[in-house]
Amino acid sequence: MSIESEVGAVAVAFDAALVRNDADEIAGFLADDWVYVGPDGMVTKAELTAWIASGRLAHHSMAAAGPERTLAAGDALLVTARRRSTGSWEGEPYATDEWISDLWVRSGDSWRCALTQKTPA
Repeated sequence: MSIESEVGAVAVAFDAALVRNDADEIAGFLADDWVYVGPDGMVTKAELTAWIASGRLAHHSMAAAGPERTLAAGDALLVTARRRSTGSWEGEPYATDEWISDLWVRSGDSWRCALTQKTPA
């Protein structure tokens, strides 16, 4: 199985966990030092999972909006794609259309996301 196929399967399971809003399961897909970088700055793994566990952040849907671009380097894969999602933040609904780059790294026998960067499309 190629690195792209391995990470692709993990990424699908990760998206499903996000839509289920399962904070503990989501945490298992993220490296301990994972960080999200977006227009408002950085968010840590602890912050993200706390927001989801409390209901402050809820994901309702996630879908690809075009093809992915991947770049493999050793035991790492950078995946960049356009994605659309819906959810709620502090009870207010949102819908996004973003360019997302995820850096996936091999961790033992599995893959963990080490960095996510999002930019509005």
